[in-house]
Formats: sequence, structure tokens, C-alpha cells
Amino acid sequence: MTFAEQPSQDDAPLRRVARAEYALRMNRVLDYIDAHLDTPLELSQLADVANFSRLHFHRIFAAWMGETLGDYARRRRLEVAAQRLACGSGASVLATALACGFGSGEAFARAFKLKFGCTPTAWRAGAPERRTAQLAALRAPQSNPDQADSKHDQAGGGAPGDYGVSSQLHRKNNMQVRVIDLPRVRIAYHRHIGPYGAPVTAFWRDKVAPWIQSNGLQGRLCFGVGHDDPGVTAANKCRYDACVAVPDDFRGNGMVSVGSLPGGRYAVAEFKGSPASIGEAWMTLMREWLPSSGLQCDERPCFEQFAPASALDPVKGEFSCELCIPVRAL
Repeated sequence: MTFAEQPSQDDAPLRRVARAEYALRMNRVLDYIDAHLDTPLELSQLADVANFSRLHFHRIFAAWMGETLGDYARRRRLEVAAQRLACGSGASVLATALACGFGSGEAFARAFKLKFGCTPTAWRAGAPERRTAQLAALRAPQSNPDQADSKHDQAGGGAPGDYGVSSQLHRKNNMQVRVIDLPRVRIAYHRHIGPYGAPVTAFWRDKVAPWIQSNGLQGRLCFGVGHDDPGVTAANKCRYDACVAVPDDFRGNGMVSVGSLPGGRYAVAEFKGSPASIGEAWMTLMREWLPSSGLQCDERPCFEQFAPASALDPVKGEFSCELCIPVRAL
């Protein structure tokens, strides 16, 4: 396809602003879908969330996301259900199906088997074996560095409300785990859609860090939120938010989305080591510490937090952060 008129260099800033506005609107829709998976998702309603034409929104969404709105919602319902079944939640398969927007257990079971090749019950039963295999792959010398570095670039501040639960995790990383209360944090974030690992590192370096500096936010606590499990979601569809804490009166400049990370009870593990080993640290935390803790994940996102000034040791090549898992009692 060719276009008769080529944009000039003078138009580049305007094009960046226009594309940023599209990204902000589409991020609102993606966040809305995830928050309302248990309800009907009408195209007209989602178009209003994005402030786009109801008539053309299905085309806009498909062009932006590379899949139709219906396919995206169906995929997210199945992926969230798979994550909940695998994380040790005590909810029944039927309760999980209904909570993710399926009208019946039968419809859920059919859709689940079509996507994952097994029944929901078998998926839940096989979760420990899958985690063992993933951890072995991460520890193997031939591991894909991009996958092993799947959570790179996040660590940080303390929080009140220590519950007194502390244990050592994984001798190689020598992580300490505490169960504490973290406060709600207002954030500005840029969203990356694609593989974790090296692309996320480049995203922080090339886009997020310059934006933080140009807006006078240096030194503020930063967060990395990987919304999707790469063991469930295709790498090119994984969503990652690179976040920085902002004041309550911060309104942004049209180039970022503004939201919040929920406060509450978290298991917080201190990580210090090679950036390539952080994926292994996450997997070890989930496989070895969580099942014996008397706790389970809830629906809030996992994230990493870090203080930019001290996160990376350029001499040793070590990265320091805190891995934060939202938890509640079994």
C-alpha cells in the first residue's frame, strides 16, 4: 500500500502525540476488560470507555491489538481462569468459570480444552509439575536469556505492618521473604506489549527513563508490573507496565496513563543478583515458598519495586529489587 502524501519531519511530534493518545485510550479499554471479566462486555460500552466511535470501534481495536475484541476478551477470560486454577485458589472450577464470565461449567470446559489441550481439573492438578519444568528450564545453562530475564527492571521501599513472617528462599539468591502491608501508590505508567526480558529492559532504557527525567520524577520509587504469565499467554501478547510513583495531584501530559497499585498484604522477597536470574527467582518464590506459607495469591497484580539510584550495581552487574506477591490466607 502506498500513500500519495508523505508526512514531513515537522509532523513527527504531532504523530507521536496522536499515537500516545490512542495508546492511552486503548489501555483504558484493556484495563476495563480485565476488571469486568465477570460481566457482559458490550462493544458500545467499551467504545465509550475509549471515547471512540461505536460504529468503528471494532475495526480500531482489531487494528491496534491484532485480534478482534471478542477474541481478546475470550482469551483474557481463559488466561485469567488458567492462572487462578494454577495458583492454588480454593475456588471450584465452576466458581472460577463464573468469575471469569462463562455462563456454565460446560461452556468453560469446552473452551478451556480447546485452548490449553486439557480439562480445567487436569490443568490445576498439573500446576506443580509445570512449575518444576519451568524452573528446571530457567536453571539450565541453555535457557533462553530473554525468558530468564522475564521480570527485569524493578525494587524498593519499605512498608509498615510487618506480620512477622520471614524465611530464607533459595540459597543461590539468598532471598528473605516478609509478609507486610504495602500502601496504595499512585503511578504513571507506560505499557509494553510483547515479550518480557530484553525488550522490557530496552523499553525502560529508551522510553521510560527519558520520560521520567524530562518530567522531574528522578529518584521516585519505580515498579514493574507483568500482567501476564508467559507460561499461559503468548510472548507477543504479554502486557508489562513500567511505572513510577507520582504525587496525588499529578495529571500527566497526555503521554502516559495514570492509575494506582493497590495496597494491602504482600509477600515481599528481596532479590539481588544477575538480571538474567530474576525469572528463576520469581519461579522459585511461587513454587517453593508460596505453597508452604499458608497463603495464596489474590487477584491484585504481582510487581517488582526498586529505587532507580541504587537498583543496578554497574561494577558487579547486579540488580536489586523487591518481588511483591499479593497474598491472603488459604
